[in-house]
Amino acid sequence: MWKPVLLYAVALAIGVFALEWLQYRYLARAFGIEIFLLLVALGFAGLGAWLAVTLTRRAPAPDGFVRNEAALASLAITPREYEVLEGLVSGASNKQIARRLACSPNTVKTHAASLYRKLEVTGRVGAIEKARFLSLIP
Repeated sequence: MWKPVLLYAVALAIGVFALEWLQYRYLARAFGIEIFLLLVALGFAGLGAWLAVTLTRRAPAPDGFVRNEAALASLAITPREYEVLEGLVSGASNKQIARRLACSPNTVKTHAASLYRKLEVTGRVGAIEKARFLSLIP
């Protein structure tokens, strides 16, 4: 967390030093104050964009996801319901999940409703969020 902030501070210090070294007053007179201010603004905007990208970069997903079997058992989620949950995570519709599992869309709806009840959520997004929170899915 502190490493990008330190790098940003060093970049700012180098920028200030470079402006002093280039005698920014000479540049302002030679090119006009508007151009000089534009160059300074672009420089700081670039540094800000770099900092934003650096600080908001997501950590890589762990190589070995371990499913929380204790949570599966305590919630009494069946293997078929788990397959439906995997389909929900992939963004598939009920028809697509039904084709993949070789069952009817009504069966998928029934399993999904049971899954929602067990996870204590009201819809697909809630089920996916809760399942991720409980480490049921990666």
